[in-house]
Amino acid sequence: MFSCKAQKKQNPPVGKEIHGLELVDHDNFTNIDSFATHVIRDTKTLGKFYKQINKTRKPGLPVPMVDFSKDILILLCLGEQHGEKTIQLSKLEETDQEMLIALDVRNVSTEEEISIQPVYFPFYLYKIPLVEKTLRFQQVDN
Repeated sequence: MFSCKAQKKQNPPVGKEIHGLELVDHDNFTNIDSFATHVIRDTKTLGKFYKQINKTRKPGLPVPMVDFSKDILILLCLGEQHGEKTIQLSKLEETDQEMLIALDVRNVSTEEEISIQPVYFPFYLYKIPLVEKTLRFQQVDN
């Protein structure tokens, strides 16, 4: 009846772990219908994003408090997704000017296969220590 999930194989990470990466906020339902990545370096830009996604919800999601003198935010909007997803970020390569980050989107496994997948429009907001480099994102094909 019950099975131990510790025995299941995990896919290895694509690149190196990003030190200091912390999930600040996540929600499966937004009004953003296309894939987008953004680096947020100030409170005004963060406020604009929350104003946009809170147009369709009452009460809205609270805007997280971030000290932008120490941290920056990585915003990932996945657009329309069929079924629940999980993401993994890893550093592929880093130079003096830029950091290439791999974005691996995977299906959340369920015990039973569902023939009708719900539609999600998720976003993920990560906090990392302040870097002056350009951040580029690359989606990993599964």
